[in-house]
Amino acid sequence: MARCPLCGKVLDWGGLIEQMLSIENAEEIFKDKERFFDALDSFVFKCPHCGEEFYGSSLPRKEAEKVFELLSEFKGSIDWENRRVRLRLNSLLALDTMLEKWDEKVKG
Repeated sequence: MARCPLCGKVLDWGGLIEQMLSIENAEEIFKDKERFFDALDSFVFKCPHCGEEFYGSSLPRKEAEKVFELLSEFKGSIDWENRRVRLRLNSLLALDTMLEKWDEKVKG
């Protein structure tokens, strides 16, 4: 799971994405993978635990890719009117990781 690079506490991907929803043209950015990652890498996030700021480029890329896929796959995952994420992204990422490990165990 993504952690604050300063205090080390686990971050909620839903909260991180909600911070990004303040970007101008966010709805368009979230439709294009390349634009999403450009915006993510340069976005300055604020840790909800310690209050310090950090760039999105310090977040785990593999998790960010899965977050983008989840948001793209589930229509209505973002309430654009209220600028809220409707999915529990951390729970879905944990489930995805468990399923990957299960597949590896079964295949191996």
